[in-house]
Amino acid sequence: MPIVVVAEGDSSTSIAHAAGHTVKKVWNHGQNAALKAKRKDPNVLFPGDELFVPEIETQEIDCPVDQKHNFQLTSEPAKFRTQLFMLEEPRKNEAYTLVIDGKVYQGTTDGDGKLEHEIPAEAKGGTLMLKGGKEKYPIRIGYLNPAGEISGVQQRLNNLGFNAGAEDGSMNDTTRKALAAFQKEAKLPETGEADAATVAKLAALHP
Repeated sequence: MPIVVVAEGDSSTSIAHAAGHTVKKVWNHGQNAALKAKRKDPNVLFPGDELFVPEIETQEIDCPVDQKHNFQLTSEPAKFRTQLFMLEEPRKNEAYTLVIDGKVYQGTTDGDGKLEHEIPAEAKGGTLMLKGGKEKYPIRIGYLNPAGEISGVQQRLNNLGFNAGAEDGSMNDTTRKALAAFQKEAKLPETGEADAATVAKLAALHP
C-alpha cells in the first residue's frame, strides 16, 4: 500500500477490510486527518480521494510447543441502515426482505420506518423488497458521494424524490429546479443553488 486511491464503490470499511484492518485503525490514523476533516464520514468518500492504509503489524506470542492454542481473528462487520417513507410518513411495522450479495435478511421496520442489519464489510449491493416482492429497490453500497460534491447533491435529491437528473456532477437547469423544490419544502431560500445551508440540510436528511 500504503496510499490507496479511492475508486467508485470504495469506502474506508471495504478498503480497511481488504487490508486486514478495522476501519477505526485506518480512518483514525494521523495521516488521514486531513481526509477525515474533509469527508467526515468514513463510508462516504469520493473517487480520487487518497486514504493512507498502514502496514499490518506482526506480533510474537510465546506459547508452549506441546499444547494446542486457539487464536481468534477479530473482524468488523459493516451496518446497513435505512429509513422508509411513503408520502412523507414513515413506513412503520412493514415486513421486508433484504438481499445483500446473495445473503437474505428478513425483518420488519420499526415505528420510525427504520431497518438495520450487520452485513459483510466488503458487501457491494443487492435489493430491498417490500409487499412480498411487489416493490423492489436496487441497493448500491459505497456509491454515495459526499454531500459537498454536486454529484452527491444530485444523488440525495433523486433519492429523496426530487428529480435532479443525471448524477454526473454537472450543475444544470434540472438540478437547479430540484434544488429549488427541495429548498421550498425545507423552508430554505429558494436559490436553486447548492449553498451551505442546503447541503447541510440534505446531509442531515440523507447522511
